[in-house]
Amino acid sequence: MGDAQTTFIMIKPDGVQRGLVDEIIGRFEGIGLRMLGRHDLTPSLELAEAHYAIHRERPFYSDLVEFVTSGPVVAMAWNGEDAIAASRKLIGATDWREAEPGTIRADFARSIERNLIHGSDGEDTAAFELGLWFPDGLED
Repeated sequence: MGDAQTTFIMIKPDGVQRGLVDEIIGRFEGIGLRMLGRHDLTPSLELAEAHYAIHRERPFYSDLVEFVTSGPVVAMAWNGEDAIAASRKLIGATDWREAEPGTIRADFARSIERNLIHGSDGEDTAAFELGLWFPDGLED
């Protein structure tokens, strides 16, 4: 058995606009994770730039920041056994065409740029993103 972890998940503007929030949350609950925190907001430019700072030198950076600030997102903290790996498996590959059948991206995404959801890719990233999006902390 793995260790309990907490990870950051964000439903991006396209997922919110398409009405997929309840479906996506249900899938995380379905794999046994527990939501510790949720914020529904339209991210500020500063928050989006800090979140995607690792990609600052990449050609898609400004489009990514512009997209994530274009409308409401649902920022969440999920906890459970091996939550990071379990979430990444549930989310699927960045390119929906390469995502495993039954994953969120395989089922709902149709664009690499508009791929519905973000999930932390490791413990350090999760800690950074949770601190950024939940500066006041989480439930126990």
